Amino acid sequence: VEGTIGVNYGTVANNLPPPAKVAQFLLESTIINRVRLFDTESETLKAFSHTGIAVTVTVPNDQIPHLTKLSFTQQWLKTYIEPHVPATNIVRILVGNEVLSTANKLFISSLVPAMQTLHTALVGASLDRRIQVSTPHSLGILSSSSPPSTGKFRQGYDTHVLKPLLSFLRAINSPFLINPYPFFGYSADTVDYALFKPNSGVFDENTKLTYTNMLDAQLDAVFSAMKLLDFPDIEIVIAETGWPSKGDSAQVAVDTESAAVYNRNLMEHVTSGVGTPLMPKRTFETYIFALFNEDLKPGPTCERNFGLFQPDMTPVYNVGILRTTARSSNPMNPTPEPPVSPVSEPLRKGGKRWCLPKTGAEVEALQSNIDYVCGLGLDCGAIQEDGPCFLPNTVRAHAAFAMNLYYQATEWNDYDCDFKQTGSITDVNPSYGKCKY
Repeated sequence: VEGTIGVNYGTVANNLPPPAKVAQFLLESTIINRVRLFDTESETLKAFSHTGIAVTVTVPNDQIPHLTKLSFTQQWLKTYIEPHVPATNIVRILVGNEVLSTANKLFISSLVPAMQTLHTALVGASLDRRIQVSTPHSLGILSSSSPPSTGKFRQGYDTHVLKPLLSFLRAINSPFLINPYPFFGYSADTVDYALFKPNSGVFDENTKLTYTNMLDAQLDAVFSAMKLLDFPDIEIVIAETGWPSKGDSAQVAVDTESAAVYNRNLMEHVTSGVGTPLMPKRTFETYIFALFNEDLKPGPTCERNFGLFQPDMTPVYNVGILRTTARSSNPMNPTPEPPVSPVSEPLRKGGKRWCLPKTGAEVEALQSNIDYVCGLGLDCGAIQEDGPCFLPNTVRAHAAFAMNLYYQATEWNDYDCDFKQTGSITDVNPSYGKCKY
């Protein structure tokens, strides 16, 4: 599951924990290693530095017309993105959210030019290989979706916006992002179909294929619409989907049990490699909506109750994303092989390689690396409280500093970054702010 499942981290609330706490919680207590943000808020981006978590940021809809000007976009990148890269693993910038659904002619006509200009600015800053550009759509872009084989984009938008958009995405090798919500399409009769529960299925006469869940039908309707414009090869990413745990009394199947069933089945389905009837053998990068219940969201009760977690970070229900392993209390034996002597040798300057923890390395193994390196007498002051590398206060961030400290103090042999296969060598300088590696 890890690597394909992300979460939407919305902040329309007045009771959420500080971003640094959220980043640490995701890193150390969950299997989530992708996050989608709805803005480019600096404190939040800093909080995710040195976590390795893949971060997607969003340009608000009202900024889209400005992004069509290259000078504005270059300045925007310098202000909001460049100060955080590469310490924060920003992998994608979304230009707006569900722009076609706004019916705002200026936003819609500016969308593709803004994306093109942003990509040009990323190329100029040598960030285009690191950061993708895309934009998420609601299913409202479809004029027909049932049966899935008849899926097509709304007239006018299909040739004027979506065709040039898909052409651009293909050229820069970026995915097409959609926000499919079976929750907004189900009725009392189709609850099981929406929740991936056993049901009689829906038969598509044209393809002779049977659909056993609504999400597949929604994905395939989008695929059919893309195919109609000759873009069947572009990857589809699920930017948002979810199910609320609480709603108004008239709503059927809006409770913690249904939310848990939907999200559990969703995660299993999109990562299984089964794909959909029209897109077999695919996995889908998927972002669950949402990380927290957000108490200030307008609209019906359900809008404030899509969260997997309460603001105090206790689960609203168990969906299987919490890690079972916590930090080990007994440090393991010394980790690197072979130990290097003398360890008091001064750090070499000007090295072009650094040693960092591998993605997915277990927290207790990383803690053991810290204990080993700092126990050798190397100067770990930078990761002590008040040290320049203390924040973010996570085992992973501290291990990154300690493992690299050891590696820089040796002959830069590859085996000095092995740490029982938890380390890997990079040529990207992980230094940030006053924290120098």
